[in-house]
Amino acid sequence: QVQVVESGGGLVQAGGSLRLSCAASGRPGTKMPMGWFRQAPGKVREFVAHIDWSGGQTYYADAVKGRFTISRDTAPNTVHLQLNSLRPEDTAIYYCAVVVWGRVSTYSANEYDYWGQGTQVTVFS
Repeated sequence: QVQVVESGGGLVQAGGSLRLSCAASGRPGTKMPMGWFRQAPGKVREFVAHIDWSGGQTYYADAVKGRFTISRDTAPNTVHLQLNSLRPEDTAIYYCAVVVWGRVSTYSANEYDYWGQGTQVTVFS
């Protein structure tokens, strides 16, 4: 069983920044690909960013490219999502997800095996 815990959400004015963190545990010695998704009220969950097990490859949704940065920490299976130039439309619950089995090819939610509880990001204008 893998546990996934997010932190770092909050309330920020448009144009501001936040840093989200995610720590996954339960598979010592294994580096897992990890991703971030978000879900706004009344909308479906959407992909935000992905990082491979080594941290060498990242992928972003067009809506956040150039504003958000995903990175791996030196701590095992810990990743960060730096959110810059935030907009009101970025308001959502942000979820961290982990790939344990299989491979990610389309960055759809069903390719990720374990999920955190989510952390709220609210951007006001």
